[in-house]
Amino acid sequence: MRAEAKLKYARISAQKARLVADQIRGQHVERALNDLAFSTKKGAAMMRKILESAIANAENNEGADVDELRVVEVQVNEGPTMKRIRARAKGRAARIMKRTSHISVTVAEV
Repeated sequence: MRAEAKLKYARISAQKARLVADQIRGQHVERALNDLAFSTKKGAAMMRKILESAIANAENNEGADVDELRVVEVQVNEGPTMKRIRARAKGRAARIMKRTSHISVTVAEV
């Protein structure tokens, strides 16, 4: 039994989101939620909401026991990049890359 939750077009770069994903991969969900609650990273709040959604999907759709759930897979892929321009000296322009990512969390019973 596996349950999944996805967040697409998250306004965080995939590199920064992967730092948080590596912290919770393979842990029991209770421990993972605790780690994310006290993390200072920007992606921790996003990852916590996705993990809570995956737990709710497992509980309601699959009838899983929450105490037995473990984070089995966390994927962070790059989404489309929004390109913006910032004015610079002498009439020039600099490119600003606003990166997005697609985050997927899968939980399963041990």
